[in-house]
Amino acid sequence: MASVTSLTASVHQRLASALSAALPEAAGADPLLRRSDRADYQANGILALAKKAKANPRELAAQVVAQVTTGDVIKDVEVSGPGFLNVTVTDRAITENLAARAADTDGRLGVPHAEHPGTTVVDYAQPNVAKEMHVGHLRSAVIGDSVVQLLEFTGENVVRRHHIGDWGTQFGMLIQYLDEHPHELDHKGGEVSGEEAMSNLDRLYKAARKKFDSDEEFKTRARRRVVDLQAGDEHTLAMWQKFVDESKIYFFSVFEKLDMEVRDPDIVGESGYNDMLAETCRLLEESGVAVRSEGALCVFFDDIKGPDGNPVPLIVQKSDGGYGYAATDLSAIRDRVFNLKANTLLYVVDARQSLHFKMVFETARRAGWLNDDVKAHQLAFGTVLGKDGKPFKTREGETVRLVDLLDEAIDRASAVVREKAQDLSEEEIAERGAQVGIGAVKYADLSTSANRDYKFDLDQMVSLNGDTSVYLQYAYARIQSILRKAGEVRPAAHPELELHEAERALGLHVDAFAEVVAEAATEYAPHKMTAYLYQLASLFTSFYDKCPVIKPQPPKDIAENRLFLCDVTARTLHQGMALLGIRTPERL
Repeated sequence: MASVTSLTASVHQRLASALSAALPEAAGADPLLRRSDRADYQANGILALAKKAKANPRELAAQVVAQVTTGDVIKDVEVSGPGFLNVTVTDRAITENLAARAADTDGRLGVPHAEHPGTTVVDYAQPNVAKEMHVGHLRSAVIGDSVVQLLEFTGENVVRRHHIGDWGTQFGMLIQYLDEHPHELDHKGGEVSGEEAMSNLDRLYKAARKKFDSDEEFKTRARRRVVDLQAGDEHTLAMWQKFVDESKIYFFSVFEKLDMEVRDPDIVGESGYNDMLAETCRLLEESGVAVRSEGALCVFFDDIKGPDGNPVPLIVQKSDGGYGYAATDLSAIRDRVFNLKANTLLYVVDARQSLHFKMVFETARRAGWLNDDVKAHQLAFGTVLGKDGKPFKTREGETVRLVDLLDEAIDRASAVVREKAQDLSEEEIAERGAQVGIGAVKYADLSTSANRDYKFDLDQMVSLNGDTSVYLQYAYARIQSILRKAGEVRPAAHPELELHEAERALGLHVDAFAEVVAEAATEYAPHKMTAYLYQLASLFTSFYDKCPVIKPQPPKDIAENRLFLCDVTARTLHQGMALLGIRTPERL
């Protein structure tokens, strides 16, 4: 089905036409339309245009009003204050627009696909091989997953990339130890869970580290093994692959708990660019972008200096010939631009790495790999804090394991669901508890602008009151309950009916869904979607309090229209939450 023109777009179009008719030289000018608490919309653009045309703004506003055709979409336009226009739309237009959205057979609610979609590579959820995921890994995974959902929904071609830490000196130590203790990773009794896989690796890592620190001969053998790994020695690579496979069992179990789809082909770690590193360095050196300094290959920047005032370079290749993160990240840019044909590279990475990425992106621009048509952007995110406002740690001062944090959220949510559950089995309570708990964690993260820190407060997250995922999930389940209890009366739009003030407010907000999707996707801002959905649930609560749907039952046409409003609200909630990666259970 074709996309549905929103009421905002329809009103904007009519005001723009009236504006160019009243002031021909203003053709194409923006009326600056926005939602208003004084009317349905307010247009503020006439003030600037009047100033430019040296005209009286109220007189110009009156001339524009005279050109506006009312009746089908616009009910009334009034001049307000120094030259604002207050616009009220017709009840019929609200209901007809919602009916067109509800009739969308592919479930998109009339949200259009982007006219000129490109290819965006999203680099997110980047755990490290042989290391447990901790609370610091949460935001990259959750924010990245939501941005992927939003972009794909708008029609963008999205390539997912999980740039896992799977290369470097620690692997020489691990491989050498496993080679000398070959049964350390053997699994008794067949398949192993993700938790067990990581427990095995963790035990192995500690034993290898202990030997590395205490045995000089082992340390020498381990360092030789790093050279073998980088040289592509077959046996060493096979051992390394064992670590990667073991870690993936664990990664997949954590991502499954997070209710995130992570596919094996999307995992391209640091090792995936190993064969490109030497050429990346050669290209940078030959083009003069990078220069040798004290034996290392460096890129210098006028505006990046250390505390001593000396330039701080980006080191692409160390003086001993080894490669750092910069060489890998620059090789990844080459791969994504020239092989994957990306227009946009998006990195969902901790804000503390901002300087590194600023230098990497600038280097890639100087090399000609990034330009006006191919852009890179770091979606930098803040830190997860404890209730005390300090970085989130255990009581012992350790980093919080991600699995422990998710399990606790599920336990808390299950208690809330059990308390409210009326006719749910234990199995259903467990399933809903997982959906509510994981939803609560994701929503708390996504409802904060990515670049800000946020406090991890489970009591608040699983609360039924306030701006929480649970509040939205209960609103959705409540609507499903209303639709079930309606019996013979079914949802049906009645554009001929006058609407209550609460119906109008809810209807206008539902109609804005497509604009919010576009804005959240374009700006990589899932928090704009959470704010929209919270207001949607709040407006629904107000509507349901003021407009009887089932008891006392209004006349049939009003009941059908109100059930229709319930239904289209539920579908919008469901789709909006899905774009955040959050489930909406039918019953809670």
